Amino acid sequence: MPAARRTSPIGRRIHVMGNTSAGKSTLAARLASALDVPFVELDALNWMPGWVGLSETDPDEFRRRIAEATAGDGWVVAGSYSNFSREGFWDRLETVVWLDLPLPQILVRVVTRSWRRWRSKELLWGTNTEDFWHQLMVWRKEDSLIWWAVTQSGRKRRTMLAWQADPRWAHVRFIRLRSSAEIEAFTRAIEAAITEEAS
Repeated sequence: MPAARRTSPIGRRIHVMGNTSAGKSTLAARLASALDVPFVELDALNWMPGWVGLSETDPDEFRRRIAEATAGDGWVVAGSYSNFSREGFWDRLETVVWLDLPLPQILVRVVTRSWRRWRSKELLWGTNTEDFWHQLMVWRKEDSLIWWAVTQSGRKRRTMLAWQADPRWAHVRFIRLRSSAEIEAFTRAIEAAITEEAS
């Protein structure tokens, strides 16, 4: 007999978005585990060895991977790649969870995470490793996550607010979380609701 299909107050097709280092993958993985649905990390689908991104070098393959990963009736996606995401699965999306943390907190996280990854030589998405010193080179926009975080902060906020008002996405519930405390409280509440529903 198949296991019961888990549900939640925010549905089973969820997209976690936000600036770099906001905690998208961490939250998405927790929600996916609670719902017992696939956790889809867009960075893992995109990045090839040598930091070659399919979104730029082979967009059709990136689209194919996204479509395959979100083909089921439940999944939690982490990451932005907004053009690919809206084209690939937003017509079936139930909820966007928007992690809108303050920029100073994001910058601290970018630096500390990059330092940790560089020191430990952590493998990212197969064979890639992070170069901490590149993050400090804010004049090299293709390398620096600090540059990316600063320049994308306001743009992402304006874009997300515009999407909420866009009738094309009237079927999508938008949840905006603005602090680590809000994120943790939200996650615990959803996990508890899923557990209660399943019991």
